[in-house]
Amino acid sequence: MKKPTVFVLNGPNLNLLGTREPAVYGSQTLADVEQLCAAACERHGFALRFHQSNYEGALVDWIHEAGRLQAAGELAGVVLNAGAYTHTSVALLDAVKGTGVTLIELHISNVHARESFRHHSYIAGAAKAVLCGFGVQGYGLAIDGLAGL
Repeated sequence: MKKPTVFVLNGPNLNLLGTREPAVYGSQTLADVEQLCAAACERHGFALRFHQSNYEGALVDWIHEAGRLQAAGELAGVVLNAGAYTHTSVALLDAVKGTGVTLIELHISNVHARESFRHHSYIAGAAKAVLCGFGVQGYGLAIDGLAGL
């Protein structure tokens, strides 16, 4: 039997982790985040698919792929840090709703303590949970949460 898969999807500018606004996002890199996610998945017996794109359509495609795995009973869930697309993308909302994937919306910073435009999420209403403000450690917490569902 295949291990259930967790998709960890990262949106625009997350490739700049470690150098982009370290006071907000910390000094760990996206490679560090991937290692953290791999360790969390291993603890729970999950396979990991880890992706980052600055392009909205790539994120939509990966959500569709996760939906196919969910339909086959092979998906543990999706952790999505959509970055700025959180606040602008009806396409990501439609992908989550259309596939029915179990999804946790994640933010490294506490978006509610930042600019007001970051307070609205198009994705949150279709997410199983929303996690923000724990830094990159939030990724591991999100995977732990998926394991508990």
